[in-house]
Amino acid sequence: MVTLALAPLRRRPAAFAGLAVALFLAIATLTLFGLLFAAGLTAREEDPRAVAGPGPMVIAGAFGEIAVLVAFFVVVNALGFALRQQHRELALLRTVAATPRQTRRLVRGQVVATTLLVTAPAWVAGAAAARRFLGELQRRGMAAPGLRVPDTLLPPVLALAAALAVGLAGTAVAARRISRIAPAAALAASTTEHARTGAPRLLAGVGALAGGALLLRLAATRPVAEADKAGQAALLGSLVLLVAVALLGPLAARLLAAASGAPVRLLAPRSGWLADAHLRGYARRLSSAVVPVALLVGLSGTMSIMTSTAGNAPGTTASGVTSATDVWLRQCELALLVCFAAVSTVNTLVAVTAGRRREFALLRLVGATSSQLLRMLTVEAVLTTVVGVLLGAAVAGAAGAAFSTAVTGSAVPTVPLAACGWIVAGAAALTVPVILVTGVRAVRGPAVERVGGDGD
Repeated sequence: MVTLALAPLRRRPAAFAGLAVALFLAIATLTLFGLLFAAGLTAREEDPRAVAGPGPMVIAGAFGEIAVLVAFFVVVNALGFALRQQHRELALLRTVAATPRQTRRLVRGQVVATTLLVTAPAWVAGAAAARRFLGELQRRGMAAPGLRVPDTLLPPVLALAAALAVGLAGTAVAARRISRIAPAAALAASTTEHARTGAPRLLAGVGALAGGALLLRLAATRPVAEADKAGQAALLGSLVLLVAVALLGPLAARLLAAASGAPVRLLAPRSGWLADAHLRGYARRLSSAVVPVALLVGLSGTMSIMTSTAGNAPGTTASGVTSATDVWLRQCELALLVCFAAVSTVNTLVAVTAGRRREFALLRLVGATSSQLLRMLTVEAVLTTVVGVLLGAAVAGAAGAAFSTAVTGSAVPTVPLAACGWIVAGAAALTVPVILVTGVRAVRGPAVERVGGDGD
């Protein structure tokens, strides 16, 4: 079983590259904030002198709360695509007498092996980042000069345990469908898409939507003196809303694709019609592609709008040093969240596009040329970007309005148009080239072999 579990990692390492990167970032992030929190615990004993602003423990808690949730969101997303890329192989194993329990054990073995592979580098990176971050806090007067990152293995071990727990839990959910249905049905399901969204997913999506709304209401009702808490609640609310977008994505993506596809059909009658038809017919695939784009735009937009709103709020009394420090902390948090979102975006788009090799081969067999397929992919990439930006902008707007209500008393936040423009441009610059580069590779090779082979 161990040899069978490791075989896909050796034969197709690219399929697990996204998962490995996501796990690396998650473990490194947990190690970073765990060590920073541990350093804060020793602050009173080693140096009782007061520091300006929140101490390392508060910063680690505030940063870690959001960063860890985003990290695990990215891990689960990457895990789902890693398993989806070998859906056909797992279905074939079921047809040759592999039991559901053996299939689940195989998948769990792959996740554990990938996690252990990246653990040591992630620990090193997390420890180095903790020392660097603590040094910056000391330079800015937010940590005692004599404070040091403690030599303890507890935070790294807890980071590994948390990553394994999330990975194994995600594996149980992702492998549930293929391990429960009949072998022949599993093989057929590996080449088709669900026609409907299941009731449990809809209920979970509605629950996440309600939870996000409650968090935004909590942020909006915080007093002005608790602007930091309002910001954390608004940012957490935006993340929960993005989870709702992921769960309800097929419905939202289908509606937005229908609205944005009509103009595309007029501007590009041939490639636009084909791209629009593909996106409408494969709403789940479109949802998988737009969710990371929405994550990137939603989190970046929320942070930018909150920073601009707080800076322009009347009656701001923060001192110059504290204001500069707050801006620096928000920039660090934004950079970390954007890093996670960018990894999720690239991993998802590569997996979604590369998984369409058979589809491209069939189109080539019925007469489509490579240039026509690339034009179709270009239109799809633009539509994917538009839908993702719209969903992300809606989340950022709601979170920004809640924060603005708490800080200024008005539900109309200060929107930094230049920063938002750069966010949209960055999302487009990340989405379109990734889809096209992966598409160029996917349309190459003999079409007959692509249809009859395994698609790799």
